Parts: sequence; structure tokens; C-alpha cells
Amino acid sequence: MHDPIYLQDEHRMLRDQLRRFIDEEVLPHGETWERDGMVPRDIVRKMGELGFLGIRYPEAHGGAELDTIATMVLSEELGRSTFGGFAITVLVHTDMASPHLANAGTDAQKAKYLPRIISGELVTAVGVTEPDAGSDVAGIRTRATKTDGGWILNGSKMFITNGVYGDLYFVAAKSGEGGGRSREVTMFILEKGMEGFSVARPLEKMGWRSSDTAELVFDNCFVPDENVLGDVHRGFYAIMQNFQNERLVLGAQSMGEAQKALEITLDYVKNRKAFDGTLWDKQAIRQRLSQRLAEVEAGRHLIYHAAWLDTQGIDCVKEVSMVKAYCGELVNKVMYDCQQFHGGFGYMQESVIERMVRDARVQSVGGGASEVMLEEVAKRV
Repeated sequence: MHDPIYLQDEHRMLRDQLRRFIDEEVLPHGETWERDGMVPRDIVRKMGELGFLGIRYPEAHGGAELDTIATMVLSEELGRSTFGGFAITVLVHTDMASPHLANAGTDAQKAKYLPRIISGELVTAVGVTEPDAGSDVAGIRTRATKTDGGWILNGSKMFITNGVYGDLYFVAAKSGEGGGRSREVTMFILEKGMEGFSVARPLEKMGWRSSDTAELVFDNCFVPDENVLGDVHRGFYAIMQNFQNERLVLGAQSMGEAQKALEITLDYVKNRKAFDGTLWDKQAIRQRLSQRLAEVEAGRHLIYHAAWLDTQGIDCVKEVSMVKAYCGELVNKVMYDCQQFHGGFGYMQESVIERMVRDARVQSVGGGASEVMLEEVAKRV
């Protein structure tokens, strides 16, 4: 596939570096990480040393000060790794959790944490989702009660990526006097080991097996005032702001996965013998794969266009919601066909496609389900 028109030399250099790193450091070890249920933290630190973890953060803290398009390159290449759990471990750290600090942190908070986030010394997680609240942020129940010198947190968070082995957590809690669906939410910075803050249990998943996921519990957890992130009672809007970035990233990861799955499948069907020829000789198969290639190409261009709009400061909530809905659904259609055309081999755990099918399933759910995204589009039509 040709490069989108928005890519510059710096983006291509980043892509080449990422591909080399994945070939050398990820592909030989990914199966072990799947069994272990986590990505080793020395891999995250290596990514930090190579500058992959601070793409859009200030040079003063060790970042590269690149743009949203560079983040799409990162996400797409991580998707192409074929290990969705590895990809999401990194992307939650770089683009779903730490942006809360970068966007809303005080100078002191950023000086304290951001260099170690960019270097990979600290791994971050974000705690918004609860058993009864995901995209519906106003429905969260975790409470923050003001006390002398800080706040007391009580409640729980569910499905938290990097939750088991993370070091730094950005947690949302209801902070206003009113209950129910109030938008008075405050974000807090929590460090692993704070009294009253614990990992209730690691969660086993269908896919993303190399990503650690947890249920978190806050039991009269004291958080000092200096760990309030952003404005008190205004965290709802910070979460909504970063949802845009999160959804773009997941769209790009999805299309990276789809591209790689199609490459693997094209190679397979052109070599797999059947009925005095190869599977590629069958019109139904080559037309279906050609159709999917066209759709993935369209998805990639939608992603990079939305990212370009973001770099220009243009409101692109509609386009980003389209990206998340379209790409999250499309990657699953691609995986279905790729597995189908692998035949029985595609159902075996030794095949890359089998793992990729499981990993892709969550792309139409996590970060905003397709149905939620389509409602966001509908509101703006």
C-alpha cells in the first residue's frame, strides 16, 4: 500500500525504526509473553531509550515533539506486530493514560513523572471504566470525598490495562456533592503501593493475552491534594478530550492488524494447493481479499485525514468517531475472512491468524463500542 499523503520523512524514519525493533525484540519473544500474561518491563524501557514513548511530549522532558500523524504511525506499526497484547500495553501507556498528565498536570507533576514515563521507567494506566460504567463516564460510582490535606477514594475500576504491573494510575472519581449522573468528576494521580489501593485480581481475557488487565479497588485510599490532576470537578471533560486520541490510536492499530493479516493470508492462499491449483486461483477468494484490501486502504486514509485535522486544530469528533466505528468493525471482517481462507490451519493455535482473530475482537468494543461511536456521528450529521 502507498503512503498516505500526510507522511513526511520523519514519519517514515519512525516507521522504519519501529519495524526493526519489532522484528528484533518482539516477534522472537511474543509467544512467551502471551503465556506469561505480560510484556516484560525491560522491553518498555528499551522502547523508551529509542524515543518511542514520548512521541508528542516536550523535548524538555525527553520527548520528540512530533505530531498526531506520528502517533498514527506508532499505532499502525504496533498493530502490524501481530501481538495485540503487546501493542495495547504500549498504547495505553503512551496515548490513553499518560496524556492525562501531559494535558492537565502542573509543572511540578510533569517534572516529577513525565521523564520517567517517557523513558519507560514508569508504566502508566488509566482508571475510568467500572463494572457499570464505560463510555458512560457520568455513570461512574467511585467516590472522592474531601478531607484535610487531600481526598479519600472508595470504589473500584474494571478492565484496567496495565493494571496488574503498572506503576502510576490516573483515576477518575465522582467528587461533587450530588450523586447519580453528575459530571462532577476529578482525576487523581495514584502510585502503586498507596495505602488502601490494591489490585483485586488479574483478569483473564479471550485475546490480548500478553497484556495485563486488572480490577482495582480503593478502600479509604488517601490521595494528597498535590495528586489532584487538573481542575477539581472538571475531570469529565478531560476524559472526553482524550477519548478522541484513544479512538484514533485504536483505529490505526486495527488497520495495522488488518494489513498484516491480509499480507499473511495472501502469502498463504498463493501457496496453498487445492483442486489442481492454488486457493488464489479461485475467483471467490481473490475477489473477497481484493475487496478487503480496498476497504482497509480506505480506512487508513480516513485515519490519517482525521489525524491531520487534529494537527490543524480542527474539530474532528465526527471523523474520529467514524474511524473508531469503521475500523473496529472492519478489522473483524478482515480477520474472519483471513481465518476462513486459512481453512483448518487457521483454527490451530500455532497459526498467527488464530491469535490475531482473538486479539481483534475487542477493537469494536474497547475505547467506545461501535454503537456508541455511530451515535456520536449521528449527533453531528
